[in-house]
Amino acid sequence: MWNLWQFAVGQSGRGDSSSMLWIIPVVVIGIILLANSIRILKEYERGVVLRFGKFHTVKDPGIRLIIPWIDKMTKMQLRIVTKDIPSQEVITKDTVSVKVNAVLYFKVVDPKKAFLEVEEYLMATFQIAQTTLRSVLGQADLDDLLAERDKLNVEIQRIVDSLTEPWGVAVTSIEIKDIELTEQLTRAMAKVAEAERERRAKVVHAEGELQASDQLAQAARMLSTEPISIQLRYLQTLTEIAVEKNSTILFPLPMELFKPIIDIMNKKAKE
Repeated sequence: MWNLWQFAVGQSGRGDSSSMLWIIPVVVIGIILLANSIRILKEYERGVVLRFGKFHTVKDPGIRLIIPWIDKMTKMQLRIVTKDIPSQEVITKDTVSVKVNAVLYFKVVDPKKAFLEVEEYLMATFQIAQTTLRSVLGQADLDDLLAERDKLNVEIQRIVDSLTEPWGVAVTSIEIKDIELTEQLTRAMAKVAEAERERRAKVVHAEGELQASDQLAQAARMLSTEPISIQLRYLQTLTEIAVEKNSTILFPLPMELFKPIIDIMNKKAKE
């Protein structure tokens, strides 16, 4: 270009103005060719180049040159793509109908495969994630769906990733976001949870009674070995009652005091 410009200036200096006419189209064509051959790729992009319709190469980030009208470059992003999977109607293994939505995370790891092996890798990955989500959740019970959500996420991600790997797409994660239950099912589950809590309360109460009876039996055996300990326990109880400033104090009398009277009454009854 510079040589052409020097040549044009030299010719103009000689007074031959007609020689400038053929230089202008050449300069214009050169500018058009240069503008159509320069491509700028960002750090997270790769350029897949086709030459005469056949795969040629993959361009790295930066300023890249291609042959205009012969090469065709398509930009492929390598960043993680986030897709919201809309609510899906799922019938679980125990024939319960629920609605589930999720979030899909994936990225392109091989731009060549993602461009050549599938027409639209975004739509293809999105559709296969939906079908796999319904298929996997349909094989799980409702209890597993509610309690084992992390395990199901890993299973769905593994299946989808194995299917998209030939396309050069890696599925990093699939997260179940929300599970919608019907109102009737929610009420039924609430009743089951309430009954379960009552059952646990009764079991805990029964276990407490059993442990208390064992402790009382052990205490009775220990007190029976030392009769004076009963009197000491009686005095301790009176001390505790006196601290509370009660107006009424009950004095329990041991049955041994009434034993002579009971024996006399029994003898008279026999006579």
